Amino acid sequence: MTAPPAIGSAYLAAEGLEATLAEELARRGATIAAWHGRLALSPEPPVASAWALDIWTAPREIEIASVKTAADALRALQRNWSAYPVSHHRRMALIAERLPPVKARPLQFPEPAPGGHLGAWTLLAPDRMLASPTKTSPFVNGECRFLEDRFNPPSRAYLKLWEACTRLGVWPLPGETCIDLGASPGGWTWAIAQLGASVVAIDKADLDPRVAAMQGVTLRRESAFALEPEKVDWLFSDIIAYPDRLLALVQAWIAAKAARRIVCTVKFQGATDHDAAEAFAAIPGGRLMHLFHNKHELTFAWEAPGG
Repeated sequence: MTAPPAIGSAYLAAEGLEATLAEELARRGATIAAWHGRLALSPEPPVASAWALDIWTAPREIEIASVKTAADALRALQRNWSAYPVSHHRRMALIAERLPPVKARPLQFPEPAPGGHLGAWTLLAPDRMLASPTKTSPFVNGECRFLEDRFNPPSRAYLKLWEACTRLGVWPLPGETCIDLGASPGGWTWAIAQLGASVVAIDKADLDPRVAAMQGVTLRRESAFALEPEKVDWLFSDIIAYPDRLLALVQAWIAAKAARRIVCTVKFQGATDHDAAEAFAAIPGGRLMHLFHNKHELTFAWEAPGG
């Protein structure tokens, strides 16, 4: 009997976006040999993936005879591990009890992302473990969670801005100037103003009155796509637009050397426009990623040379 191919990488899809991740990986020449829950197992070395919440970059299969041998094998590799449970939950829990605890506590924004080295593991079978000492996300299963403000912001969209800034390791500071395109009802504008930065909200619709009254907030009733690029520290956009139209807007702002940093949501209506996503990913200095708080959308971030 031919042995199954070794697992060279594993990609964790967001809930409901397994097919989208599979499409992206196929375009990049990565084969999915099997799925383990939302974890796509590939025999090839890891490739860049915008749609993966997390990538296990050095997975290895380990035969285990008992809970103790499983925990010992993990501890022999390194200290800190996060578990991805799909099946054999009781056995996984018993193994995890023998490992140093990993506290996946919600972050208090603005707070840096966890800096400690973290691996990931799961049980493929009761006697077979998959463990990767390295992975791309500092968060357990790519889940960046926050202590949420459930009263002040007008929507939960602010969590995307918080997560993007946390993953970038930088956020607007007092004295910096920002533009928020398509701002209504003001979730991102609220998050920016909370940090003490000045923000110009661009939208023909109203802001939530509480956001409009915040210090440093100005509403300009203009079209985001008719706006000429102007000098700011940050350009933000969570606007609903076709990806190719947003791409042209971002390229125009970059060409004008107007914004020092850009953070925008690339939203897909219907089928995923992988060509547009790859065009965003190809922009020098840019980064394309699927946030834990994204839906069928990606977040693009860009920083001008020299910051």
